[in-house]
Amino acid sequence: MAQAELDYTIEIPDQPSWSQKDSSSQGGKEARTRQPVVILLGWGGCRDKNLAKYSAIYHKRGCIVIRYTAPWHVVFFSESLGIPSLRVLAQKLLELLFDYEIEREPLLFHVFSNAGAMLYRYVLELLQTHVRFCHLRVVGAVFDSGPGDSNLVGALRALSVILEHRPAMLRLLLLVAFALVVVLFHILLAPLTGLFHTHFYDSLQDAGSHWPELYLYSRADTVVRARDVERMVEARLGHQVLVRSVDFVSSAHVSHLRDYPTYYASLCVDFMHNCVHY
Repeated sequence: MAQAELDYTIEIPDQPSWSQKDSSSQGGKEARTRQPVVILLGWGGCRDKNLAKYSAIYHKRGCIVIRYTAPWHVVFFSESLGIPSLRVLAQKLLELLFDYEIEREPLLFHVFSNAGAMLYRYVLELLQTHVRFCHLRVVGAVFDSGPGDSNLVGALRALSVILEHRPAMLRLLLLVAFALVVVLFHILLAPLTGLFHTHFYDSLQDAGSHWPELYLYSRADTVVRARDVERMVEARLGHQVLVRSVDFVSSAHVSHLRDYPTYYASLCVDFMHNCVHY
């Protein structure tokens, strides 16, 4: 299902979003635990068919799943210039919960790379400042291959992959344009825009959220540096957040599920269940 304004996909299970946990509970009745609505925020250039593989982890366990990936040009250009275009998309994404009348369900975010983290940053801001969203109940957040701090080389690698099917000259021009935008922004505009637009990485480090967080990353990642993820983990622990991190060691950027499907899925499912009972 999709709207023209927001190219998303939603999967609703046939059975109610609860799982039977304890058949020995009082009176012989089975205890019913609400499963969270899961929102997947894709990486730059991610296709819905890629996110569907992650969606299946949750959907087969009775969760409603919403999949969304922000347009790559907004992520790489608007956000790099300090233009908060993603805030509008974050608001529309949260409004979907009310459109489908699932705003009272527990909510879990599964965030991929920096593109997903940039969007998640505005979700957090809206949860704290927008009167309509303040009562949404987030129970946890999973971060896959991110977030990473400013890393021009990694960003160029990610953008190059997104543009790999474009004509060579257009691809080169866009890569050069992006590099110039980033360099000029940091040299000329950052001191000014920094007064009213905090970098997403810094914003996430100091976020006021206190639900559990799971970081799935790899030291073999050439797009987002492992040390950036580890620094984020340390910062969140410093804010008294319950954090777990797993280094897959050898898998590439957003490739942990592909290389370790069983282990990855078990980490996500166990985390989800722990968050619901947290």
